[in-house]
Amino acid sequence: MKISVRVRGEWLQVPCKNGEMTVRWLGEEATRRYKKLQTQDGGSESGEREMVQEVRKTRGGVILDPDDSIRDVLDDNDFVTVVVASERSASTIIPDYLKHILEPVPVKYEAPDEHLFLDGNSLSTNDLRQLGKGRYKIKLTHEAEVKVNKARDLVEKILEEKKVVYGITTGFGKFARIVIDSDKLEELQYNLIRSHAAGVGTPLDTQKARMLLALRINVLAKGHSGISLKTLYCLIKAFNASCLSWVPEQGSVGASGDLAPLAHLALGLLGEGKMWSPETGWGNAQDVLSAHGLSPMRLNAKEGIALINGTQLITSLGAEAVERAFYIARQADVVAALTLEVLKGTSRAFDSDVQMIRPHKGQIAVAKRLRALLHSETYPSQIAESHRFCNRVQDAYTLRCCPQVHGIVHDTIDFVQGIITVEMNSGTDNPIVFAERGEIISAGNFHGEYPAKVLDYLAVAVHELASMSERRTERLVNPALSELPAFLVKDGGLNSGFMLAHCTAAALVSENKALCHPASVDSLSTSAGTEDHVSMGCFAARKAVQVVQNVEKVIAIELLAACQAIEFLRPLKTTVPLEEVYNVVRSVVRPWDKDRYMAPDIEEVTNLLLEEKVWGAVQHHIAYYHAPEELETRVFSPTAVMVGEKQRERAKSEAPSKKRRLE
Repeated sequence: MKISVRVRGEWLQVPCKNGEMTVRWLGEEATRRYKKLQTQDGGSESGEREMVQEVRKTRGGVILDPDDSIRDVLDDNDFVTVVVASERSASTIIPDYLKHILEPVPVKYEAPDEHLFLDGNSLSTNDLRQLGKGRYKIKLTHEAEVKVNKARDLVEKILEEKKVVYGITTGFGKFARIVIDSDKLEELQYNLIRSHAAGVGTPLDTQKARMLLALRINVLAKGHSGISLKTLYCLIKAFNASCLSWVPEQGSVGASGDLAPLAHLALGLLGEGKMWSPETGWGNAQDVLSAHGLSPMRLNAKEGIALINGTQLITSLGAEAVERAFYIARQADVVAALTLEVLKGTSRAFDSDVQMIRPHKGQIAVAKRLRALLHSETYPSQIAESHRFCNRVQDAYTLRCCPQVHGIVHDTIDFVQGIITVEMNSGTDNPIVFAERGEIISAGNFHGEYPAKVLDYLAVAVHELASMSERRTERLVNPALSELPAFLVKDGGLNSGFMLAHCTAAALVSENKALCHPASVDSLSTSAGTEDHVSMGCFAARKAVQVVQNVEKVIAIELLAACQAIEFLRPLKTTVPLEEVYNVVRSVVRPWDKDRYMAPDIEEVTNLLLEEKVWGAVQHHIAYYHAPEELETRVFSPTAVMVGEKQRERAKSEAPSKKRRLE
């Protein structure tokens, strides 16, 4: 058994045999070995012995009882920090108010075996999200390596010829006209990173930090930044070791790119500031790099600005938002179908001919999906049959207009995903290196207006899913609208049921209304008037992610309520695909027979949506329904306007429903 121990910033590996020794022994042995390594002769221990104040698990900062045996509290190859009496506690690395957010990490981190090749041109939003989740390591394509080397060669040529070029031999922003002496160019790079690392607020979580680092690598791989291949590989090695810098969320105006966040990203790679890895948890950046056998980056001319100029925080957060929006949007269609079913609505409004005379792509797709989920010859519903000849004329808008409202959300997501994908694979540096032309151009590709505008648009669109969902939840819990027990629980009064779950949904929808105010309509001049129009794209991206997260929770509450409503309609069953949805929910949340702690149920169902379990339950059923040929479901409904008594009688006699091939 071996334990990696950090003493005064140095890592030592201490053999512990079978782990029967105590934590106290481990601390003392580690300090003894540290002292030994510090002595000039390499063997004798001189001076006063260091007193071990405490031994902490590096991940989480948990203090270990010195009398516990090592094997009882630590795993083989675990990481710990020994705090000696003469130094301050390492626990101050993370502010106390952030520990509950930042410290939880997997007990066992398994590094991925697969690699994703980056070339700067073909990364998708899904690829980036999978990189964020730690599913892949990164390699460069050979073509990317060639382009990076050619761009660097041009930078080196400019340096040799002592030409004056912005960002290479000059200062930055307002200081663009100040030429820097050649012997100060390396110092310039470090000054740039340190001075620009001025962000504030909560740092990115590990998934978002991975996405940010991966996206910066992808942009550098395009070969228009002028960075050296050696420096670029420092970023790749850090990513593959999951060594992630502390990157505060706030501080970017989205103009010369995301300068502050990207400077914090680079700072950790220089061995300064704070950094995290699954093995070490949070620590000083140099210590974390050292624990993984990595050395801090060394920067040469042009490399500082190459690391921080670009829209990668806006775009990586945007990729997260649009991917999650895509997943929740199609599951929102499924949940809406289940709610319509238990509220005994009609599928008549989803008739294909209705959609074809207003042929928006998203509207047609949503209606088609709803037809596959609701009552048909393929998937009959006992619940639908139970109210075949009811006296309802039409459903409320949140049921009847799902194709129209959900449809534009789907179309918006498609549009935004296209813009974000282009941005992810774009050269957003300044200046831009064109190796083939032998030219370096200062331009404006760093301006974040494109992703800022579409992410504001995304937030506005996706919000409507929650707006519709909350109103459907209101219909479910309101006995005057649902014909079900008030708040979907027995013994109302003694039990409150879904009363406050609906309030939570309403609170989230109201919050989203404020968050949907566009950030990108604002601009504040910065850099002494040089950067006189900015995008505020970082805030647009952060808001978009928050709106999507709120939508996920609102949809989860509706799904919980719809499944609870089914309990009052039993023994009747709904369609096969919707019964599958019910079963997925019941695999993690049991029915409500009386009041209980509800927050965990909401969290469990939200996780089902995040894992796409609801979509997975119906996807194959939808495909099967539409597989033979395009079919239209016609179910008799009082909303159908029939001409003549004979036609009405014929419609009533049709059982089960008829299908007609779409022309």
